[in-house]
Amino acid sequence: MASLLAAGGALAHDDAHLDTQQAPHGGQLRMAGVYHFELVLDHSSPEPKDKPVLVYLTDHAGQKISAAGATGTATLLSGKTRATVALTPDGDNRLKGVGTYASTPDSRPWCRSHWLARHPSRRASRRWPAPRSRQGPAGG
Repeated sequence: MASLLAAGGALAHDDAHLDTQQAPHGGQLRMAGVYHFELVLDHSSPEPKDKPVLVYLTDHAGQKISAAGATGTATLLSGKTRATVALTPDGDNRLKGVGTYASTPDSRPWCRSHWLARHPSRRASRRWPAPRSRQGPAGG
């Protein structure tokens, strides 16, 4: 693990590079430490309503990182509205939650995940810029 952390700086991708990559689930990719998070939001309606929030966890090479024992939160900001969604494991490398949020061009998501149950040192968080325009619901 220490060698992965030390190599993280040399292997890091910036947001501009990750925006050129095709995300496996149609979401937006970001680095958080040595991890990649793929955030998938439901953009089916600009009105606030209950919608899923999905975060897929992978390593730098795109290999799945187990979500077992992980917890997380996604904070979604849209104008002056703030929604906080609790994320829990839902499948092998996915965290999922449902919350009431609006899907607008000025939305700014931020996620934090913890693998406290298995690895107290594995913590990562990531702020996303305003999401690119996407259509359709979040799905698995």
